[in-house]
Amino acid sequence: MNSPNPALVTQRAAQRLPRGALLLFCAAYVLPGMFGRDPWKNADITAFGYMVNLAQGRSAWFAPTVAGLPSDGALLPYWLGAVFVKLLGPWFGPSLAARIPFAILLALVLVLTWYSTYYLARTEAAQPLPFAFGGEADPVDYARAIADGALLALIASLGLLQLGHETTPDLAQLASVALFLYAMAASPFRATPAKVAMLVALPALAASGAPSIAAALGAVGAVVCWRSAYVSAREFSLWVLVSTALGVIAALLVDAWAWRLGSYGSRAQVVALLKELAWFTWPAWPLAFWTLWRWRRHLLHRHISVPLGCVGVSLLACIGMGGSDRALMLALPPLAALAAFALPTLQRSTAAAIDWFSVFFFTICVLVIWVVYIAMQTGVPPQPAANVARLAVGFVPGFSLPAVVIAALATIAWLWLVKWRTGRHRHPLWKSLVLPAGGVALCWLLLMTLWLPLLDYARSYRPLIARVARHVPKDACIAATNLSRGQLVALEHMGGYRVDAATPVAATRCDYLLQLESRSKPAAAREGWRLVARERRPTDKEEVTAIYRREPVAH
Repeated sequence: MNSPNPALVTQRAAQRLPRGALLLFCAAYVLPGMFGRDPWKNADITAFGYMVNLAQGRSAWFAPTVAGLPSDGALLPYWLGAVFVKLLGPWFGPSLAARIPFAILLALVLVLTWYSTYYLARTEAAQPLPFAFGGEADPVDYARAIADGALLALIASLGLLQLGHETTPDLAQLASVALFLYAMAASPFRATPAKVAMLVALPALAASGAPSIAAALGAVGAVVCWRSAYVSAREFSLWVLVSTALGVIAALLVDAWAWRLGSYGSRAQVVALLKELAWFTWPAWPLAFWTLWRWRRHLLHRHISVPLGCVGVSLLACIGMGGSDRALMLALPPLAALAAFALPTLQRSTAAAIDWFSVFFFTICVLVIWVVYIAMQTGVPPQPAANVARLAVGFVPGFSLPAVVIAALATIAWLWLVKWRTGRHRHPLWKSLVLPAGGVALCWLLLMTLWLPLLDYARSYRPLIARVARHVPKDACIAATNLSRGQLVALEHMGGYRVDAATPVAATRCDYLLQLESRSKPAAAREGWRLVARERRPTDKEEVTAIYRREPVAH
């Protein structure tokens, strides 16, 4: 327990990231993608359908349905979205209204990750070594600098990009895990807020569809608290157990207990899992491994054991669920906290390698985004324009001056950031994560401004619904046999149809039938139904939606 601390940090290195810049990072990451688009396939629009049906009174609050099919038990996020749709839907539209609380949850994840890391860095074992003649970092300044690094590491994580901007129960689970991490980290310093956070975190996680993960986190948290050197933290173990019990009760009340175990039947599946782990958690995982190595004699101290336990639970859940990226996403906040503690021990050559990789990689990505956008608008260069026309058949690009202005300002900011980092700014601890986080935020912002119409056309079901509307009149009743829940939601809320997916085809009273088929293997003809057309999404080459109409009964 008295092993030497590997962190040697001067006061100059503990300067914090300017708050204005930090807020701009967060805004550039959270806000793009909120506006000007439909719910996307598949999880995004499926969750949206449950929320809207609850808000519009089409299903019971304890039994949300889409086209007659029940939900998966994650009631809390659906209630949250439904409340916002009911309150704000008339002003902003159901789609944006449902997205607002989940954008708030994403912002909350960023805030909680910062504060969690801040309190972990305030513990005695995490503090840097004092110098013989003074000049070491002030404890509070050091903790703030480490917390800034954790926030940048989280923003830079590739796996959070799409999943973190969806309107799904997974984001509520992520916020619950971040709240649990905060409660564990803050318990030695702010007892009352930590207790309140703990009492909310695990029940919210269980009611959001992850009760087994909540129970596992509770067990790990209790063990970590029991072993803590802080008396207040040891006493906090009781609150962890109470929260775990409340989580179990919440899961039973909303019927959220369900085992979704996967299997690994081939070597290819194992390789795919390893690849997913490598890219999804980049760049936090190599820094986290470096933390574990440099702080290997401190693994039982809170600043390592708390985030490491959370990462372990999420990683085991991911593996047990067959490589679920949504379970793996829950590891990102604690993994970012672990990664931040690598910064005081990072060698200058390693930091330079991260910087130059980020400069080249993200600059190339930015150039590609701009070149393709210019090609969509002007036809020059011709090859990117031809590729877009081939992959997104029927897409007509539009021009938005505000989008171009925002994208141009963001690109200029990136160039300034590269110039700043490649200058003589070598001292702040968080410097090595500025370019990765800035590059990810910039690329996301450019995609959600310059490419948003194209991505919306490719990811939305609206083009398919427009094609279905050529053959099926408004307000018609449609029977659906094997359509995904996302397609069912699109038919209900984009097409205005009455959709029945719960009644067998032989017993349905609907006059139209939609069936999912493979383009290479069309389904056999159905007795009593006449094939009207086969339609597909413009960007889907294989999946075909067959439209049938009931044959009139002969008299």
